[in-house]
Amino acid sequence: MTLGRRILVEKRATIVPLVAAILVNVAVYAFVVYPLGVKSAGAATRAERAASTLKAAETDLAAARGLVAGTTRADEELATFYGKVLPNDMSSARRLTDGALPNLAKKANVKFAERHTEVDENASKSSGLGRMVSHVLFQGEYENFRNFIYDLESAPEFVIIDDIALSQAEPGKPLTLTVQLSTYYRLGANGN
Repeated sequence: MTLGRRILVEKRATIVPLVAAILVNVAVYAFVVYPLGVKSAGAATRAERAASTLKAAETDLAAARGLVAGTTRADEELATFYGKVLPNDMSSARRLTDGALPNLAKKANVKFAERHTEVDENASKSSGLGRMVSHVLFQGEYENFRNFIYDLESAPEFVIIDDIALSQAEPGKPLTLTVQLSTYYRLGANGN
């Protein structure tokens, strides 16, 4: 008998339970511990994905709330613009430009020479706004024109400068400033 066989025969009472315990440990690891480890690793991965999805959803919610707040603020500012800044009708728009331009010209030491006003028929009626265009000629000095334009742009009246042309007919004569201005007004039920 060989040495290994002799040890097995003599210590069989100790070796058999030891081998059985090792086999049970391997079986428990293979069928219980390892699957639970895989399952818990999958649960951890799912938890990480759920946390990142939650964070993305919270970011989207914050962006949506910001958009709603921005839209609400824009609506309020637009209502303020329509209610307080924009003229109510064509006659209010005409009074606005007829009154403001001569006063601003006088303040800037610019001579108010001539004005021609027309209603823009191409303005979009679907927007509920009409457009009045004024072509105005002024005479004066360059520095006074700069002051006039600054005063016009910073005035509370809603007037848009569409075009400006500066010319001088003859040397030594005053400069001529041609300005095309627009103002918008709310259209009434009859389109005026």
